Amino acid sequence: MVRDKRVRKAIIPAGGLGTRFLPATKAQPKEMLPLIDKPAIQYIVEEAVASGIESIMIVTGRNKRAIEDHFDKSFELEAELEAHNKSEMLALVRSISHMADICYMRQREPLGLGHAVLSARSFVEHEPFAVLLGDDILLSDKPCLKQMMELHEERQNSVVAVMEVPWSETHKYGIVALDQNERNGRIHNLIEKPAAGEAPSNLAVVGRYILDPAIFKLLERAEAGKGGEIQLTDSLQRLNLEAPITAFHFHGRRHDVGDKLGFVKATIDMALEREDLAQDIRSYLLSRLGLEQYQ
Repeated sequence: MVRDKRVRKAIIPAGGLGTRFLPATKAQPKEMLPLIDKPAIQYIVEEAVASGIESIMIVTGRNKRAIEDHFDKSFELEAELEAHNKSEMLALVRSISHMADICYMRQREPLGLGHAVLSARSFVEHEPFAVLLGDDILLSDKPCLKQMMELHEERQNSVVAVMEVPWSETHKYGIVALDQNERNGRIHNLIEKPAAGEAPSNLAVVGRYILDPAIFKLLERAEAGKGGEIQLTDSLQRLNLEAPITAFHFHGRRHDVGDKLGFVKATIDMALEREDLAQDIRSYLLSRLGLEQYQ
C-alpha cells in the first residue's frame, strides 16, 4: 500500500455515449454540452486545478475529439480575436489552453467506469490519484476535491465523496454504509444501485474519489456487474476489505448534469448567480409563472 504521497494526478472518464441526451450527442460529446457559455467538462477540470492537481488524464472514446480541441490552443481563433482587438475574449480563450497539463486516452469500448479507470493505469503508475466524474458538478467555497485531498493527507487511505439523497432515489446511485455515525467515517459496505428498499443507507457516492493504486489489480480481475459493465463500486468494495476507505460527507450544492432535468436546473441556477443574467432570468421565470407582481 502506498503511503505518505500527495495526490498530483486526476482521471476524468469521458468515454460514455451520452444516450440520455440524444440526438444532441449524436455527433458531439455530452461533456461539451454548454452550461450557459462553458462546457460541462470545464467545470470539472477547473475543480481539479483549483484543488492542486498537476496532471489530468481524460479518458475519451469515439466522437470525443471536441474535448481535446477545447483545451488545445486555437491559433485561428486567437489570431481573429487579436486582429479585432477583442482582448477580453482573447485572454479567456488563451486561459483555457493553459489551464492544466492534460493528456488523453481513448477507451476503445464503453465497458463501464471501472474499465475507464483501468485504462489510465500507465498514467497513474504507483501514486494515489483522483477520479472526477463529469456528470457531477459540485459547488462549495472550498472545492470538494481539495477537501478530500486534505482528508487523504491526514488519513492516508482512499476517500469517496458522499451526499444524502432521498431514499426513493437510492436505486440510482452507488450507496455506502458506514461503520460509525461520524461525519467522515470508515465505509463498511458499498453497493452499486441497490434494488428499491434494499439500500443500507441514503448516502450516495457523488462522483469524486481519491484511490490507492491497489485498485488496479482488483479492476484487472473484475467481472461485469450491474448493466453488464465493469463497475468501479464492486472493486472498491473488495479494496475496502483490504484497507479502509473513508467517506467524505460533502456539504455544498450538487448538479447532476448527466440527467436532463438536472442539466436544466444547473443552467437556471448558474444563470441566477451571474450578474449579467440574473435579473433578466428572474424576470422571465416570474413572467412564465404568472408572478410578474413579484418582480
